[in-house]
Amino acid sequence: MRYFIPVLFLIIFVIALFKKVKPYDAFTSGAKSAIPFAMSIFPYLVSIFVLTELFEVSGLSNAVTKLISPLFNLLGIPSELTKLVLIKPFSGNGALAILTEIYQTYGVDSYLSRCASVIYGSSETVFYVAAVYFAGAKTKNLTKPILISLFASFCSCVFACFICLIL
Repeated sequence: MRYFIPVLFLIIFVIALFKKVKPYDAFTSGAKSAIPFAMSIFPYLVSIFVLTELFEVSGLSNAVTKLISPLFNLLGIPSELTKLVLIKPFSGNGALAILTEIYQTYGVDSYLSRCASVIYGSSETVFYVAAVYFAGAKTKNLTKPILISLFASFCSCVFACFICLIL
């Protein structure tokens, strides 16, 4: 397994030579075109990171968690996991910190930890992905894609808790 990447590079290099493509020139050309793209998505990424931090530091995260915990509980998501479900669409690192906290508090083999693991693995950082994918797109109306992604992510959380309950 540790030789996978070097072998992959060797295969790509051989194919490039076979097709008479200069691998180094193609690589540097690709890297050169990546710099403007990275600069174009930078403001979107900064805004997502700042908003995520403000959401947590302002206390709004705790207030929203307390407010919607009963609703999540009715849908089968334990109230202890509400914060994870809320933060995951915004921040993968924040969600990982909450996941680690759940492991430390309840143990890694508990029902809550299993649910948290499946929620973490089956949902996505919707706003980060939207910022990256749609930064170069001509359309800037992201309402529908983001709402659909959030709904799908939430459904995966409900289904994750249901699956962990019956298994």
